[in-house]
Amino acid sequence: MEQKLVIYNTLSRSKQPFVPLHAPNVGMYVCGPTVYGDPHLGHARPAITFDILFRYLKHLGYKVRYVRNITDVGHLEHDADEGDDKIAKKARLEQLEPMEIAQHYTNRYHDAMKALNVLPPSIEPHATGHIIEQIELVRQIIDNGFAYESNGSVYFDIEKYNKAHHYGVLSGRNLDDVINASRELDGVGEKRNQVDFALWKKAQPEHIMRWPSPWSDGFPGWHCECTAMGRKYLGEHFDIHGGGMDLVFPHHECEIAQAVASQGDQMVKYWMHNNMITINGQKMGKSLGNFITLEQFFKGEHSALEKAYSPMTIRFFILSAHYRGTVDFSNDALLASEKGLEKLMTAIADISRIQAAEKCDPETEKAVKALRQKCYDAMNDDLSTPLLISYLFEACTVINKLVDHKAAICAECLAELTDVMHLFAFDILGLSNESGTDNSAREEAYGKVMDMILELRAKARANKDWATCDQIRDALKEAGFEVKDTKDGCVWKLNR
Repeated sequence: MEQKLVIYNTLSRSKQPFVPLHAPNVGMYVCGPTVYGDPHLGHARPAITFDILFRYLKHLGYKVRYVRNITDVGHLEHDADEGDDKIAKKARLEQLEPMEIAQHYTNRYHDAMKALNVLPPSIEPHATGHIIEQIELVRQIIDNGFAYESNGSVYFDIEKYNKAHHYGVLSGRNLDDVINASRELDGVGEKRNQVDFALWKKAQPEHIMRWPSPWSDGFPGWHCECTAMGRKYLGEHFDIHGGGMDLVFPHHECEIAQAVASQGDQMVKYWMHNNMITINGQKMGKSLGNFITLEQFFKGEHSALEKAYSPMTIRFFILSAHYRGTVDFSNDALLASEKGLEKLMTAIADISRIQAAEKCDPETEKAVKALRQKCYDAMNDDLSTPLLISYLFEACTVINKLVDHKAAICAECLAELTDVMHLFAFDILGLSNESGTDNSAREEAYGKVMDMILELRAKARANKDWATCDQIRDALKEAGFEVKDTKDGCVWKLNR
């Protein structure tokens, strides 16, 4: 059955059927990290959100070109137009070349993404590798009358653009009042209006990251890179542009203005934004100093953490909330995610222990035959991963009944159950069994030892030596093994 994906478009503020511009090809651009520090939990959410979209679109049969940029110049310390370049500042402090800083933290980001099982994008362009394209973008905007040069810098003329088009279509802001208020500051600094944003900045003598341009030796404004690189690799019109909700204004609003000012119309059909991760109700991020790096999560090396949390626990924690909802960090939430992930992975592993019967009982057959489409319905409804996970948990209940011989399943339904659980848990949600390739060998060893122990317990039962029987069961429980006596014999499982 063909699946129809519906996604929330930030531009229209509504859910819309996903209809690619050039099916089966899909162009997707997502704002990547600014590489001047270790990746933190706030970086993980957009990476995982759009990894899910990437995986699902490919599963549906689309050929996806996924572009995720690396910001390694132009992102300034105080705001989009003023202050020190964050990477250059870090380079001065550590007495390194800026590109050493950028490469070091790019590598750290890649390591974290690999641990989280985030697929690499199709293309990962760097801002510093596309200065020529950004200069050409600025030139086009100037030629079309929507930018002006001032003392070697170039600024976007918000007031002029707002008269011809509308600045604020993405964020819903009415900038007329802002523009009028900014007139009180006319003549201060280089801008005609304080709301105008930089397309190109003239470098001050101490600025170590600079390139020649028709206007000055300088560097591009932060907003230019995504417009220029999106156009280079995806064309003047492409399907999806994504990122965190904190980028809606001003970054993505400026991107829309740049595209319209340079080419006459919008580049992007669907804008998608994930919500924030919060801590005590505040956005988690470097600027607020309340972030926890991913490495600290993985090692448990932070005062706010009760223990270390595995990469898959972090991934499951993020997927347990809808991407457009906020997620508030707490140890309780992470412990619940750890337990939920363990439950899911244990159930999937236990499928291999289920013996097929000649036919299903009606309840099991109904549940298994409905499972695949229920999972698709959850994904098709704007990537509702929490709902999908709830359906997988329902399937876990079915699996546990089958393992405990409280239900029966035929070979055909068992194959269907196996395929659906693997497809949605591993291929689409991108989860994995973190015990890795050693898992099967470990469980084989456990199995041999458990067979010997349970044989001893069976002999004790046969001899009515109930004390020894209970002693073996209690010792196994203390070691993490759960033993159950059923009408068909004794079954066990390891509580991971």
